[in-house]
Amino acid sequence: MADVVEEIVQQVQENLTESANEAAINGTAKVPSTPEGMALAYGTLVVMAMLPIFFGSIRSVKHHKEQTTTFLKTGEKPDTMTSKDAMMFPIMASCALFGLYMFFKIFSKDNINFLLTGYFFFLGVMALAHLLSPVIGSLIPASIPKIPYHLSFSQGPTEGVKDDKKSYLIDYKFTTHDIVCFIISLIIGVWYLLKKHWVANNLLGLAFAVNGVELLHLNNIVTGCILLSGLFVYDIFWVFGTNVMVTVAKSFEAPIKLVFPQDLISNGLAASNFAVLGLGDIVIPGIFIALLLRFDNSLKRKSNLYFYATFTAYFFGLLATIFVMHVFKHAQPALLYLVPACLGTPLLLALLKGDIKKLFAYEDHPEEKPKETKKSEKSSGEETTKTKKETKKKESKKTKNQTAQAQGLITKR
Repeated sequence: MADVVEEIVQQVQENLTESANEAAINGTAKVPSTPEGMALAYGTLVVMAMLPIFFGSIRSVKHHKEQTTTFLKTGEKPDTMTSKDAMMFPIMASCALFGLYMFFKIFSKDNINFLLTGYFFFLGVMALAHLLSPVIGSLIPASIPKIPYHLSFSQGPTEGVKDDKKSYLIDYKFTTHDIVCFIISLIIGVWYLLKKHWVANNLLGLAFAVNGVELLHLNNIVTGCILLSGLFVYDIFWVFGTNVMVTVAKSFEAPIKLVFPQDLISNGLAASNFAVLGLGDIVIPGIFIALLLRFDNSLKRKSNLYFYATFTAYFFGLLATIFVMHVFKHAQPALLYLVPACLGTPLLLALLKGDIKKLFAYEDHPEEKPKETKKSEKSSGEETTKTKKETKKKESKKTKNQTAQAQGLITKR
């Protein structure tokens, strides 16, 4: 085992020296990374990928409970991804990816990144404020008052119309603690906007990942299988079939990826040789793992077996991605390894535990079952009324016969 590890380390060092020599010849030389620096970079990326899935899944359970309570109160259906949406998602993602590729080829890279940076700056600040809200709210002392505010912008009612309903275009409630979170998030966003520092990029990227796992809900396991299978083919095609994915990833300057410097040990915070992991490789498996946690809670067992098993499988899938990338010296589609791990683990576990029917029958927000129960209640009610009517008719017939017999006896006497 030790000999195999030494051979791998030697191969990595040889690859690093070869890439450094080629870069020096082309005039784009970077400081070669040490094995320790590479291990630190990829180990940190793995940890940063696991944290949003873990905490986002826990927050998704709370969000699911809030959705069910609001649905019972107001009747408003929560937004979930359907099977049709899952089928269309890889196609829409392919169109968006190829469109960005053509934009980078035709137009100036700086102008496009300027627009995209402003767009993701606004989204990143809001996502980070939402993420920091419970943390900072618990740190603020109780002596500071928590004053609520309500920002609303409504349309209607129309003058002269009695039953015209009022529709809210903006209906946002916040407190003074939320304002503090927004100011802190705004400072981090401005830091990223001005410096494009990798620490600010990771803070915004982690906020995107946690919010994505928390708020994006797959309604059932079938939808998750369709989505992951489609993106499995999507990722393989655009990485191995073309250079589109790699070109866009290198040209796109926005906090949609987690980065960590491989030369941090030698250059400190001014390091420039980064290891990269896209947020899609975190959020897409993460929303499926969060669905499994909600499934575990629906079983009402003491252990979250399906969640932890798939979470561990995701970890080994990331390690396999990094290992194959260094052995073959080529960018790897992470979903090639993550999708089989995240899909195969819960399905195999459900077969062994005998929960396969429960797994595929689970839905976050069932739509047809309440209707069926109402129909069954109506049909049962109709059947009871019919039986009551029939029994009344029989009883009336009996009473008529008895009275007729009594009258006949009286007449005979």
